[in-house]
Amino acid sequence: MQKRKLGNSKLEVSTIGLGCMGMSFGYGPAGEKSEMIRVIRTAVEQGVTFFDTAEVYGPFVNEELVGEALEPFKGEVVIATKFGFNIQNGKMSGLNSHPDNIRKVAEESLKRLRIEVIDLFYQHRVDTNVPIEEVAGTVLDLIKEGKVKHFGLSEAGASTIRKAHAVQPVTALQSEYSLWTRQHELEIIPTIEELGIGLVAFSPLGKGFLAGKIDETTKFAEGDIRNVLPRYTEEARMANKALLDLLQQFAEKRNATPAQIALAWVLAQKPWIVPIPGTTKIHRLTENNKAAFIQLTADELQEIESASAHIKVIGTRYTEAMEKSTGI
Repeated sequence: MQKRKLGNSKLEVSTIGLGCMGMSFGYGPAGEKSEMIRVIRTAVEQGVTFFDTAEVYGPFVNEELVGEALEPFKGEVVIATKFGFNIQNGKMSGLNSHPDNIRKVAEESLKRLRIEVIDLFYQHRVDTNVPIEEVAGTVLDLIKEGKVKHFGLSEAGASTIRKAHAVQPVTALQSEYSLWTRQHELEIIPTIEELGIGLVAFSPLGKGFLAGKIDETTKFAEGDIRNVLPRYTEEARMANKALLDLLQQFAEKRNATPAQIALAWVLAQKPWIVPIPGTTKIHRLTENNKAAFIQLTADELQEIESASAHIKVIGTRYTEAMEKSTGI
């Protein structure tokens, strides 16, 4: 698999990364540990060098899983993790990006991940109780101390990105981006392009919907975040089939799958965008990774743009409360 650089930084990663959250958190019961380790190690075999986790995924168990799975490949892969939440009694309990907590998370994540330095350390969500300059300054100190290599933000606004970047250059912004989640094209993507910051696109397959395997009859497991998301009600799933039909048309033309076309579309938007689809299945992993070899033509991209402009996506991606507090 080819590699991409995240913005102007020297951080080079595989064209497609692997989001590991769903192996432990967010989509119902956690996967069986030995099988999840096999998925992660198969990803390495297929050329993936970029893996995403966070302390709140579990909490803690996802970092432990990733650390164990990738220990044999130390120095060959890039691991991104995140700080920014209180965790009490095994559950997320509000935001916390105070310097002492950032340092605490860094030390504990290093142990769980079995590494000496965190490759990419994101603020998971903006904490309005702590000036972003203070957050960036704390990560700057961790970089000077050799505990962190690169600083990242997640789901941050343009002004926050600029303020943070002025203190410690931001290597990557992680935000949701896909054919049906495009609000960042208005202000965020132009801002990070100007500043030379890469975009790590989470949920590039719409939490599975754009892969074409979910319809209005699909039942999600207990604990699956999609049970409460407005975009995944039965009515919304029926209405949003129009976008799947569009992907299917192009998939048939290219002898590909809808998921591969959806990922190829993300990759085609900018050379510094890296999607991190998640999966717990090796055959899905293989399918996703093959999207790195599909290059949509300018005409195809224009066709998709024109057709999708007439498709109204039904349902917001999160509830209003979750937009403010979610760690997903």
